[in-house]
Amino acid sequence: MSEPVRRRVAVSGALGNMGRTVCAAVAAAGDLELAALVDPAFAGGVTSDFELPAYPSLLDALQVGGLDVVVDFTRPEAALGNILACVTAGVAVVMGTTGLQPTDLDEVRRAAEERGVAVFVAPNFALGAVLMMLLAEQAARHLDACEIVELHHDRKLDAPSGTAARTGAIIEAAWESKGLRRQVPIHSVRLPGLVAHQEVIFGALGQALTIRHDSMSRESFMPGVLLAIRSIDRLQGLTVGLENIL
Repeated sequence: MSEPVRRRVAVSGALGNMGRTVCAAVAAAGDLELAALVDPAFAGGVTSDFELPAYPSLLDALQVGGLDVVVDFTRPEAALGNILACVTAGVAVVMGTTGLQPTDLDEVRRAAEERGVAVFVAPNFALGAVLMMLLAEQAARHLDACEIVELHHDRKLDAPSGTAARTGAIIEAAWESKGLRRQVPIHSVRLPGLVAHQEVIFGALGQALTIRHDSMSRESFMPGVLLAIRSIDRLQGLTVGLENIL
């Protein structure tokens, strides 16, 4: 009996902190194949620990072909272009880079539907972070005042984080469903030594409710990343949020 075909995965941003962690997780997964690495640093002669095809440009990797999924952890300004390049090439995308705007997602949704390519976008791949957002939605049905404090390492480029922005949108939608139109203030902290942390603080007469999630290492995101890769074949068009595939 022949072995099942393993999905061939390319990691874009392979030399970044998240990219390196994703490469290790994919390489260790028995049902996936780490097939290619993409990072601009390869143009300068930087090498990887993996003896695999390495490309300085995502377009170069897509032109060679043979890929099933591209996992992208790069930079906010590159995210939209990378998704559209993959969709045009007919390659599914798992996008971990945050900073995409609602108009960007609208463009991705149209392109993905037209081409019949699955695109998965998640502001956070940690299961605990997803539960934090779901709990915040529940709390917002009963409490009408909230602020978010998100804390990340000092190399994170976007602020507020994608997780904080999505949490705020979920809370505001819950409020709007009961006739309350209000924005959630978001406070961003960038300091060395941090990884990814968020507090959702609700206040009411004589009480406060704090929902907090902490990622102490980047490995906390890997089960969610692998789940997204494994789930991509049953998705259609654009899917946003890990809660949709749990």
